[in-house]
Amino acid sequence: MALTQRGSRPIVVDGIEYRWLVRRRPTYSQGIGAPLTFVVELPDAHGAVLVVRTDAARPDNWIGSPSAVIRPAQVAACVRAALRGGWRPTQPGPAFLADATLAEAS
Repeated sequence: MALTQRGSRPIVVDGIEYRWLVRRRPTYSQGIGAPLTFVVELPDAHGAVLVVRTDAARPDNWIGSPSAVIRPAQVAACVRAALRGGWRPTQPGPAFLADATLAEAS
């Protein structure tokens, strides 16, 4: 799976450039309060993507659940944790699933 250039954001973690993306619109389950997720990959590597599920809802959820905004520093921390946990972004394979705790709620 490759992220689209449109809407994805570049981030450099420990000297390596990645791209990350939060869906433009919530899925139905995210709209009713399911956790916000974002995806990270190495551009043009055709490797496994990182899918991070947070502990907070999207800010645009429909029921007013406590939400959080994803910041680049949080993305970088998730990438480092996933690499330590076994994510190999240069090797093809299934998506690597990870959970993240966001300390801040808005």
